[in-house]
Amino acid sequence: MQEEVDIYTDGACSGNPGPGGWGAILRSGAHEKEIWGGEPATTNNRMELLAVIRALNTLKRPVSVRVHTDSQYVQKGISEWIHGWKARGWKTAAKAPVKNADLWRALDEARERHQVKWLWVRGHSGHAENERADELARRGVDAVRKTGAAVEP
Repeated sequence: MQEEVDIYTDGACSGNPGPGGWGAILRSGAHEKEIWGGEPATTNNRMELLAVIRALNTLKRPVSVRVHTDSQYVQKGISEWIHGWKARGWKTAAKAPVKNADLWRALDEARERHQVKWLWVRGHSGHAENERADELARRGVDAVRKTGAAVEP
């Protein structure tokens, strides 16, 4: 039986663009790991994407994953929109370049190693793991503000 992992992610930004942070909780059975980081000049959408990328890349071997995100941008982008973007050479239906294409490519690559189910959760609604992921993302924002530089786990 393949190992199952739940990943809870969130991104945060102070200003958009501005200093940003991301956070993720990885849970498998009784094992749990928290990761977080941030960037000095970024957007909330980039932090939402980076949270999932970093979490998936933390996994050492292929597993069955449930990604819980409060970002419809991430959830719909990776499960619906990406197919059209790739078919059109990373262009939108309006023929504009896809925003954050570098991170969408990285997320596409990270997910290929795993069997991933994408789940949207309502943000800031009392969902314990989503609230904790938000705290971790805000920790990233605070660390970037203090150092003025990117912060990695």
